[in-house]
Amino acid sequence: MEIDPFIFRLSIFILSIFIGYYVVWSVTPSLHTPLMSVTNAISSVIIVGAIIAGLSGDIKSIFNTSNIFGFLAIVLAAINIFGGFLVTQRMLQMYKKKKKNK
Repeated sequence: MEIDPFIFRLSIFILSIFIGYYVVWSVTPSLHTPLMSVTNAISSVIIVGAIIAGLSGDIKSIFNTSNIFGFLAIVLAAINIFGGFLVTQRMLQMYKKKKKNK
């Protein structure tokens, strides 16, 4: 009996969602900032691959599937990176000592 490759990859994807959810929510608050830095690094790798996919093909067929998905991946990864930096900055502000007004 042979398993369909799509079902196999879908099951790995669903399992990775559950594992990621439990890993992220079990991290202590002091480790969230390094975790965000790692996810930003992963998103930057995604952007490099998305740029390659977005620029693939010839000049005659600009709107083919790989170009559209490449552009979509660039947009979503950029939102993830900039949002991650904003969250990281906000979390780092929580650890700074507040100045007292005189």
